[in-house]
Amino acid sequence: MAERALRGARLGTQSFEDERGVEMAPRQQVEYVCADGHTFTVVMADEAEIPFEWEDPKTGQIGQLADGVKPEGKVEKPIRTHWDMLLERRSVDELEEILTERLELLRGGEIGPPHLHRPAKKSAAKKKSA
Repeated sequence: MAERALRGARLGTQSFEDERGVEMAPRQQVEYVCADGHTFTVVMADEAEIPFEWEDPKTGQIGQLADGVKPEGKVEKPIRTHWDMLLERRSVDELEEILTERLELLRGGEIGPPHLHRPAKKSAAKKKSA
């Protein structure tokens, strides 16, 4: 039984390397302030671009950079939908007219999927027997 026992440090992952000779990247502490006055710090790399807002990991509130100036917001275009682009090319009256024409063609069997316009098998059999 002793031969089958697990031998080792622990189950799971564990590194046996030490930190001697490892040079950590340069870091800075950035302070953020929440709306209620609560402050928290985040450790970031020196060369990192520091965001103006950051979520507090403990409270979930959004904090703003303590000594930062709010960046100017980018002017964003409203999202154009397919309907918006269609209305740039045609008026609603034109679209209603086109819809009416296409529905007449579809109902008349001139356009559309062929299986909708094939004669039914029962009606074809009745015509042969008559």
